[in-house]
Amino acid sequence: MAEAIYKRVLIKVSGEALAGEKKTGLDEGTISKVVENIKKIVDMGVQVGLVVGGGNFWRGRSSEKMDKTRADHMGMLATVMNALALADAFEQLGVPVRVQTAIEMRQIAEPYIRNRAIRHMEKGRVVIFGCGTGNPFFTTDTAAALRAVETDADIILLAKNIDAVYDSDPHKNPDAKRFDRITYKEVITRGLGVMDSTATSLCMDNQMPILVFGIKDPENIVKAVCGEKIGTIVE
Repeated sequence: MAEAIYKRVLIKVSGEALAGEKKTGLDEGTISKVVENIKKIVDMGVQVGLVVGGGNFWRGRSSEKMDKTRADHMGMLATVMNALALADAFEQLGVPVRVQTAIEMRQIAEPYIRNRAIRHMEKGRVVIFGCGTGNPFFTTDTAAALRAVETDADIILLAKNIDAVYDSDPHKNPDAKRFDRITYKEVITRGLGVMDSTATSLCMDNQMPILVFGIKDPENIVKAVCGEKIGTIVE
């Protein structure tokens, strides 16, 4: 059996990835596959933190008239729905899990407390972080970078709908160049859509490596943790 090369990882999964082919809402089959593969790395002894987006339910303002802060708060609530759905799927597989939210909603989740989150992970529990950073104007990418740094993760596993980092959109440009490795500065200066610039800068300042890979095949989560050559490393 392959062995994990990381002790603690922060996995970022987009909300759209949980919608499967439906592109919106939740797809039970897709969620099950993602959770089953995360369970495999938990069984290897890897400690897992998980940040999930909310784009399958809410993405930005519905109109220019809507207040941006209120729209972002609605997006944070969308991430909580995804976090609870993932938590339920983990529990069905017998994986201990905790949901922590950056905005307090004690009836359904724990408030985010760094030391408690680390303690949960040390005990083998998956910790799902909801509500992003708890602040408007910050994306869940930034939340992933922040939680990874705060919890002393070894790496961010950035699961996307594209299998690596390219110099342009490979769906539109068949000659797009794929990168196996790239620096944080290159990502920022080239304007590559890996993470937003705030998240990338935070990772750069704290030397937090990012592995970008495709989630279409959820087994890539296991491959990534075992050090197989997939996706793109940003460092």
